[in-house]
Amino acid sequence: MAHEIRLVTEAELRRTVQLDLEVIDRIEEAFAKLSTGKVVMPPVLSMALPEVNAEVDVKTAYVPGLDGFAIKVSPGFFNNPSLGLASLNGLMVLFSAKTGLVQAVFLDNGYLTDIRTAAAGAVAARHLAPSGVSTIGIIGTGVQARLQLIAASKVRPAKRALVWGRDPEKARLLASDMAAILGIEVVAIKDRHQLVADSELVVTTTPAKQAILTADCLHPGLHITAMGSDQEDKNELDPELVARADVLVCDRISQCEKLGELRSALENGSLTDTATVRELGDVVSGKAKGRSTDSEITICDLTGTGVQDTAIATLALGKTRQANAGTTILS
Repeated sequence: MAHEIRLVTEAELRRTVQLDLEVIDRIEEAFAKLSTGKVVMPPVLSMALPEVNAEVDVKTAYVPGLDGFAIKVSPGFFNNPSLGLASLNGLMVLFSAKTGLVQAVFLDNGYLTDIRTAAAGAVAARHLAPSGVSTIGIIGTGVQARLQLIAASKVRPAKRALVWGRDPEKARLLASDMAAILGIEVVAIKDRHQLVADSELVVTTTPAKQAILTADCLHPGLHITAMGSDQEDKNELDPELVARADVLVCDRISQCEKLGELRSALENGSLTDTATVRELGDVVSGKAKGRSTDSEITICDLTGTGVQDTAIATLALGKTRQANAGTTILS
């Protein structure tokens, strides 16, 4: 018997799936499911291709209660810009959780990953940032810098935002764009440590391989979400900074030990074990405490999880069906 497969392009997904509270709530629900211990989520399959300056990651998760499960392939070929091509692309395939049949193929070029990554930042901010945030600080000037600021603003509305980037002109342009989008004051700042000093909520979004924030920038009431480190050679936060947190939360401890800021702190010896480290799903579900007072320093280490991919893919299928987007083929 033939069955339908929905083939959806990036352009169609951009029209039907936006970074909004519904997406943030779905990602939050996925983290809560991860806390139950019933999710099946294998380690990230990561393939480095140094000869061509590239890497390929594969993520997946089966989440009880969701109709499907996604397998995502994310290639990053970093010489592509010299060829006039984007560095990142990829796709998601959504399978039925009942039959294993393919339900949809999302040719999203990383768009759904971008959205679910920003939504995870919002979940972290919702549970770990102080209740009142007047200033949001963004480290970086790329796609995630933009999306993380939008996402953070949806759960912690602020009066202003600060942006720092290695390229001051890119920071200035991003600040101008975001001021127009959010309708708040957004300022490019030259000193990244001053940015942290002036902010209650900071998101680091860079592919840095050496720490760009040190422990001397910490202050009471600060929350930092570090989402740039997702490979063994990346590092945005000084290990001592990580160790100084009153509350340290990971999206998945086993992943962060290998790919995130937690890895650097353990290797350096600033942290000797993970006994006090909490998982975001446990914080969301109430199994573990997040922020207890507005004066605590909290850090969330995000490396990206398969449950986020399955959550965004199942949501995307529902939205594209509702909008009659994509092309239906019979298999």
